[in-house]
Amino acid sequence: HVKEPQPSEYGMIRENQIVFTYLHLAADEQQTMALIKSNSIDIAYETIERDNGSLPLLVPMSEVAGRMATQEAAKYLEMPQGGMGILLGGVTGVEPGTVVVIGGGIVGINAAKMACGLGAKVYILDTNLARLAYLDDVMPANCFPVMSNPAILADLVAKADAVIGAVLVAGAKAPKLLTREMLKTMKKGAVIVDVAIDQGGCFETSKATTHADPTYEVDGIVHYCVANMPGAVARTSTRALTNATLPYAIEIANKGWKKAMQENREIKRGANVVRGKVTYKAVADAFGLDYTPIETFL
Repeated sequence: HVKEPQPSEYGMIRENQIVFTYLHLAADEQQTMALIKSNSIDIAYETIERDNGSLPLLVPMSEVAGRMATQEAAKYLEMPQGGMGILLGGVTGVEPGTVVVIGGGIVGINAAKMACGLGAKVYILDTNLARLAYLDDVMPANCFPVMSNPAILADLVAKADAVIGAVLVAGAKAPKLLTREMLKTMKKGAVIVDVAIDQGGCFETSKATTHADPTYEVDGIVHYCVANMPGAVARTSTRALTNATLPYAIEIANKGWKKAMQENREIKRGANVVRGKVTYKAVADAFGLDYTPIETFL
């Protein structure tokens, strides 16, 4: 008789069970420790990585979150929502609003596309010259790609009606780029949307909120920091995410996690916690834990 595996005291996750989902462990020590103690096999969507450095399972949700970020910024700029009463696109004889997007990746470019489509004046900041050259080629004339540094960021934030944080360090905690001092220079009733909140946030004053209570104010600035923005448009999000994740899920199910990782480097890079060991360096570094290369198990 083989003893059936039982759920651990840390929840329904069982020993040797494969958990394949978004984990965002670098910003969540409690979840990390629980997964370590469960002895499960934990593979994160957000660290599945192709050889060219792209993150295929982040793309669909990043597209959704980026587009939503602009929608939410426009909404919360309305006076009944606590904003300063600015229409991002302006109208005849009235200048448009100014949107600053920090980060020129998938989230950033989608946020900027939406803001440009509304007719706003858009600045998109990045530190990669090649990416800025690409953005300069593909974005419309009301979008201005700019090399980011603290001085430029501080200058643009002070002019902005809306700031969208779209910074990603794969699998690691997001850097705090918009400081409390910068916040004090912003226009009262401006809106900031922190899309990086599920990785700890890229604004110093960010704290995770929910769809039920999405915003709060600090120094007169409206903060929108919902940790699961795509959940508000669940039908679109589910279809987009399933299109991307299903081939990997089928491969893991058919081959088992070890063989799948041995034969597919993308899946191997997704291993975050395996049988009580942290196998993703950025997660180990975030909490001062021992790092065990996934090859140890393969």
